Amino acid sequence: MSASGGNKAIVAALFANLGIAITKFIAWFFSGSSAMLAEGVHSLADTSNQVLLLRGGVRAKRAATPEHPFGYGRERYVYAFVVSIILFSVGGMFSIYEGIDKVTNPHPLENAWLPILVLVIAIVLKSFSLRTAVRESNHVRGTQSWVEFVRRSKAPELPVVLLEDLAALLGLSFALAGVGLTIISGDSVFDAIGTLAIGALLIVVAIILGIETKSLLLGEGASAADAVRIRDAINADPEVEALIHMKTLFLGPDELLVAAKIALASRSRLTDIAESINAIQRRIREAVPVARVIYLEPDIYVDRATVNPPTDAIVIKAAD
Repeated sequence: MSASGGNKAIVAALFANLGIAITKFIAWFFSGSSAMLAEGVHSLADTSNQVLLLRGGVRAKRAATPEHPFGYGRERYVYAFVVSIILFSVGGMFSIYEGIDKVTNPHPLENAWLPILVLVIAIVLKSFSLRTAVRESNHVRGTQSWVEFVRRSKAPELPVVLLEDLAALLGLSFALAGVGLTIISGDSVFDAIGTLAIGALLIVVAIILGIETKSLLLGEGASAADAVRIRDAINADPEVEALIHMKTLFLGPDELLVAAKIALASRSRLTDIAESINAIQRRIREAVPVARVIYLEPDIYVDRATVNPPTDAIVIKAAD
């Protein structure tokens, strides 16, 4: 994911959420709609989320230090995880609390036309924000489905914004239905039900985000396709007899660590080994540009018939 593309979607969502939050709070103040209050808090939480995502992107660019020799790329994952916590605690739990309070202490809506107007405007603005996120995601999504993109993307910003915007549009629909039914029936319980639905929706989205970002924080390896490209790049070197085993790890959304043990001819000279390793590194970076940190350990290949390799070993004979 390009940083500019992700930032464009984040900034679009930031300004949309900020404007929507202000109008929702105004509508809640004059109408007393609990759904509007829940949606106002939701938009305020989303606004803070975008600020956190931008902050994480800035901090992730810091240079490596002796204490953090691989840099700060994973800080983007940390901030995305915090976003999921905010959605759960601030957005979801507050909406659930407000909905329960409205059920136990019902009160009629005032100036009912105002929340309807605000919700319609908010739906239009959110649709533009979601369209921006979809357009920027399509630049990097390739042939993946939307579910695969959210689950497998190593850059957390666009999936977070996509899920936030989608949740916001669904939440606005719930609020509009709740307020509309309350106006038609005169029963404020529908407003409360809309509020509870908003809270449940936010909690579900927060759980999904938390699960996906937790996986990134724990450390994910290269995709199957990139792993094959890396192996092919290694085996393409004429001096390589076999790829004994290999491990990969994303140090951040745009930086992949590759560590491999490769078998070279037993009679290779030190200068030949160094030249082969340098050539392999160049070939790996050409095949997978995000593979920026590469460690290759030369070794001598031993046939599996004479030794039991480690259980995680991958032994692939080099092509002739």
